[in-house]
Amino acid sequence: MRKRGRTILGAAMLVAAAVSVLLLLVSTRAAGPQRPTPSPSLSPESDGRYGNPQDLDAYIQALSSPERDAWQKPDQVVAALGLAKGQTACDIGSGPGYFTLRLARAVGPQGFVYAIDVEARMLQALRERLEKLRLRNVAPVLAVADDPLLPPGACDLILVVDTYHHFPERTAYLARLRHSLKPRGRIVNIDYHKKPTPTGPPLDHRVARETFLSEAKGAGLSLASEQAFLPYQYFLILSATK
Repeated sequence: MRKRGRTILGAAMLVAAAVSVLLLLVSTRAAGPQRPTPSPSLSPESDGRYGNPQDLDAYIQALSSPERDAWQKPDQVVAALGLAKGQTACDIGSGPGYFTLRLARAVGPQGFVYAIDVEARMLQALRERLEKLRLRNVAPVLAVADDPLLPPGACDLILVVDTYHHFPERTAYLARLRHSLKPRGRIVNIDYHKKPTPTGPPLDHRVARETFLSEAKGAGLSLASEQAFLPYQYFLILSATK
């Protein structure tokens, strides 16, 4: 009798344990997989297109931080572009407008800026800035990964900053950009040197200067001039090959 009681008690304990495991599995499945939340990137570049997508506000803040200004030198960059009032510029990979707003001021109210990005949330942040600043000479354009969706022959200058290494088919993308240039228009590419720097994407995501120039040649572009004041990046100005 005592042996039978122990057997019944043991079976009851096994059933209770099985029910507990089943309830745990059901609750875990209902809650979905548990992933650690990564901390937001404080660099304008990380191993993803837009850093940590779960914290867009922090990433936008990092994109526009004074720390970035110190090495990206945005005002000096825009001054070096030599834009004239009334011209049309394009900012590829505009994000929330770090360069877009400066380009808009450079071309003035009679000029125009296309702000191109593939991330709708970035363009929404840009629209909010445009509303706040009452700027009416910028058109945010939601593009696709392999096409900026720019009109042909529309731009005096196309600026690509820290973005070229994200293009899926780089030479083909450059050819599309060239198609959107006005006569004597220019394409400017600023991107990280393929060597360790305090900020920027991993080395295997970077495109070396020589590689870029080779791909640009394949797209019908040639080097017109070059600036050397940026500490971590090359600054190349291209024109269509005649």
